[in-house]
Amino acid sequence: MRRWDGLEGVPSGWGRSVVAVGVFDGVHRGHQAILETAAGHGRELGLPVVVVTFDPHPETVLRGTTPPVLTPLERRLALLGEHGAEAVCVLSFGKDLSSLSPEEFVQRVLVDRLHASAVVVGEDFRFGHRAAGDVATLTGLGAEYGFTADGVALVADGDTITSTRVRGLLAEGSVTKAAELLGRPHRVEGEVVHGAARGRELLGFPTANMDLLPDTAVPGDGVYAGWLNRAVPATGEEACWPAAISVGTNPTFDGAERTVEAYALDRDDLDLYGLRMSVDFTVRIRGQERFESIDELIVAMRRDVDRCREVLSAG
Repeated sequence: MRRWDGLEGVPSGWGRSVVAVGVFDGVHRGHQAILETAAGHGRELGLPVVVVTFDPHPETVLRGTTPPVLTPLERRLALLGEHGAEAVCVLSFGKDLSSLSPEEFVQRVLVDRLHASAVVVGEDFRFGHRAAGDVATLTGLGAEYGFTADGVALVADGDTITSTRVRGLLAEGSVTKAAELLGRPHRVEGEVVHGAARGRELLGFPTANMDLLPDTAVPGDGVYAGWLNRAVPATGEEACWPAAISVGTNPTFDGAERTVEAYALDRDDLDLYGLRMSVDFTVRIRGQERFESIDELIVAMRRDVDRCREVLSAG
């Protein structure tokens, strides 16, 4: 898959294409429906599928706040490629881009650079200064500039899917339902760093303490079954392990900082410090609890590990 950073990255001789436009945070099943529609147009017209996406998230510029990120840019691009994008144009979303009128956006991005024959977006797509453009606007401009426009319903199995909804489910700890909407388990990424070392030295469960990428969407506090993965395993290295994952502030130890820690089941021989890792969340085991003693905590952790082992072996 090709990657172009900015319109200047598009090759000067680039020909006609089918273009899908959106933020695509999460590349959830609704987004996948957009990509499937674009791929269908591509096959019919014999043209490549190009995705236009934005970084940073437009809300960072328009509202001054960044929503929790479901898929950081590199992960998003990989998923877009897996779902049919042959090229992705990453547009830097700043004041200049946000100030374009709908017609200016269409002409500069879709017509002059990507030579769109068909454009596919979500049915709630808005674009241009002050979000003045919608699918009807895009359709009208398409008639003028020579492309068709489709607004695709973000629905799978009768279920409406949005990135906002997925974020809400994760915040509740509903990782299983979030995975249904995403089409895969939710993943967080980061580097393994040194923590308080209680897991290895005090509790008997050595954990990988994750220093997550900024603005990561983290599930609600609790204990989860899931998978601990090497981001880039070397040839012959183990790539992933079933894991018990703790999210929260460690209230038994009066913790204040929220952390994500993963224990690779039945492994105390892993040295992962400094490595880029990811964690996939599959099932919530329980919510966060405060225990009156370390012994009570250890008993609960043993119970959690047994439950994680049972859940993951059944899956």
